[in-house]
Formats: sequence, structure tokens, C-alpha cells
Amino acid sequence: MEFIRVRKSGPLKGEVTIEGAKNTALPILAATILTKEETIITDIPPLKDIEIMLDVLRSLGADVERLDDKSVRIHVKEIKTHITPFELMNKMRASFLVMGPLLSRLGKAVNGLPGGCQIGERPIDLHLKGFRALGANIEERMDEISVDVDGKLKGGTIYLDFPSVGATENLMMAAVLAEGETVIENAAKEPEIVDLSNFLSKLGSKIRGAGTSTIVIEGVNELKGARHRVIPDRIEAATYMVAAAISKGDVLVKNVIASHIRPVIAKLKEMGVDIIEDPDEDEIRVRVTKELVGTNVRTLPYPGFPTDVQSQIMTLMTVAKGDSVVEETVFENRFMHVEELRKMHALIVTDGNEARIVGVPNLTGAMVKATDLRAGASLIIAGLVAEGNTDIYDTYHIYRGYHNVIEKFRALGADIELINK
Repeated sequence: MEFIRVRKSGPLKGEVTIEGAKNTALPILAATILTKEETIITDIPPLKDIEIMLDVLRSLGADVERLDDKSVRIHVKEIKTHITPFELMNKMRASFLVMGPLLSRLGKAVNGLPGGCQIGERPIDLHLKGFRALGANIEERMDEISVDVDGKLKGGTIYLDFPSVGATENLMMAAVLAEGETVIENAAKEPEIVDLSNFLSKLGSKIRGAGTSTIVIEGVNELKGARHRVIPDRIEAATYMVAAAISKGDVLVKNVIASHIRPVIAKLKEMGVDIIEDPDEDEIRVRVTKELVGTNVRTLPYPGFPTDVQSQIMTLMTVAKGDSVVEETVFENRFMHVEELRKMHALIVTDGNEARIVGVPNLTGAMVKATDLRAGASLIIAGLVAEGNTDIYDTYHIYRGYHNVIEKFRALGADIELINK
């Protein structure tokens, strides 16, 4: 059985380079379906989820060539099938993002229900509502969804009840080849949305308003090829920043856009962490020279505090002086890591979507499991300061979002290893 063992480490020191953003790379890869011409995508993180998406593209008829471990050439000259294999759809939620491009270019798509981390309900009803607004016919069956359109999609106004990132991305991709103008209201504002918009614009799409709550898309007849570099992963950057803070270290985080993680920077500063930004070099230095104190965090859609950093910041709170409160407003089942932290003698009490944390002098190593991707990262962070061994099981979750995570932590001085028994 495989697990990651973390032992109490001294202050992390050195530098770490952040990979391209998985949550940007996935929709951009899906968007390559929209053009018959060749595209080249660089700074793709070499992660399992990326490989699944590339397999999805291959299954649809794409010619996929790896240029190196972080660059890929994709050519979807002809789509051989509009049906995405269930076994691939079931492995990763983001595979549902091919539905918008397939519907836009081919006029039909059949997808299985998406899988992924079990962190709460992430319904696809907003995606389907948007497709209907563009003129699509939808048939929902037990384990799959069939979508088609008579002729071409037609532009329309879509109001999202919640600023869903996935729905915004899927509907943007569906609209770029639709007839007329499409308006997406209450759209997600995340940097990942802006990066997808930038890629679609390189292909020849006419989009304005990405990064605001209203996105306007004027449909075009066809798209061309392009080359695009994926933005840095803001969640990976935040994870290493929190790790540096909990270890009272001094770490230079490279390839990070500070404006993308403003709420994380603000909360770390409130807790007593020194943050030194170098926007010219896309670098942030994180160091701790004094005692850390508790704070309060409420997760929100961007530009609020990201839910994907909630478990990491909570782990930091467990050893900060005083009380802290975390309110989770995005996913209703994202406190699964709390029980694992309690095994390490963290003092956390939950009430619905609120967690109250009382800082303790020390955590204690224990056998724990990564209940989801970000929970796994938080347990590595906890292990850095826990007395004894912290053995983390279900490590496959962690590898879905962090490339060379053990090697990167080791390079910073962490006592961490992968064990197979």
C-alpha cells in the first residue's frame, strides 16, 4: 500500500516554481475541439487529470502530440464521434467541458455524468440551462446526457443562478460558433475564465467582458489555430505559501501572479506572515519572523477567498495563537479534512458550514487519509509541524493537482517521502 510520510521539519527555505494552472489547462484543452486547425498549448502541468482530458480528445478523433512534458500539439481536423467514453467521463468532472465545444462545432454531444472529488454537489443544471437558452435539445437519462441542436446554436441571454466557473466556461465555448450575440450574466470572474477567453480570442472568437459578471460573445463562422501559454496555478502557489508560513520558513514562490491570490495574501498578512511581492518577476517571498495569530475566513466565488485554499488555511489556523473561524459558502461537504486534522489533535468544532478553530502549541502525527485533492495538501502541511510521523493515505487525490509534490517539498527542506508497503 502506498502512502506519503511526513515528519516534523524545520523552517522551509529556498524557492519553488509553480506549474501552469490545471483548472485553466483543462477548459483550454477542451476548447481545441472548436477549430479544425492546429493548436499548441504550453505550460500544461503534467498531471493525471491532464492525461485524462488528452485521452478524451483522442477518443473524439484528435491528433495529440506531446512536444515535451508540459507542451502539447493538438489537431482536431475531423471529429470522429460525438460520444465521450463513460470510463473517461467518470474519472474527472472537467471532462464534461467537451460538451460545449462538441455542441458548438458538431451540433450534438453525448456525455456520461462527470466524476471527480466528492466535496459536495456540483450540479450541471446551469450548463444545461445555458445550452437550452442557445437552442439545444436535451435528453437526460440515468447515467448520460444527450444534447443536440437543429442547425446551429443561436445566441441568447443566459443568467446563471450561481457564478459557476464550469458553466461559464462551457457556455463561452458553446457560444463562440453560435449565430448572433450571446450574453452570459452573473458569469464567473476567475482568472481561469480570463485565460480561456484569451485563448478563444487567439482562435478568432469575439469576446468581451471576461473577468466581469457580464460576458458578451459575438458568434463567428469558424476559428483558426493558435499557440497559448497557460497562466500559473494560483492554488498551488497558495498551498506552498501556507506551507512556508506554518513552518516559520522563508520561501521564494516563483511563477505566481499576486493579483490572482489577493485574498490569500491578505489573510496571511493578518495572521502575521511577511509577504514581499515582486510583480516584475512574478515572484512572492513568504517568511515568518513572529508568532502567528488566528483570523476569520469566509470562502466566496472570485475575487473572494478561494474554497480551494480553505483546508490549507484552516491547517495553519490550528497552530496559530487564539481562535479562528472558517465559513464555507461554496461547497457544502468541504469539511471532510476536519476529522483527519482532529486525529492529529487539532481543536476544531464544526456547525453546519462553519468551523471554529482553537490554536494549539503542537499537532501530533497520525494515520490520515486525503479525502479530496486540497484536503490531501492540507495534511502534508500539517505533517510539517506535527510531532512524529504523519502517514497520508489515498494519495492519488493529491497527485491530481500537484506535480512532483514530494520532490518540491523536499527541495525546500521538508522531511517527506513516498512509502510502498
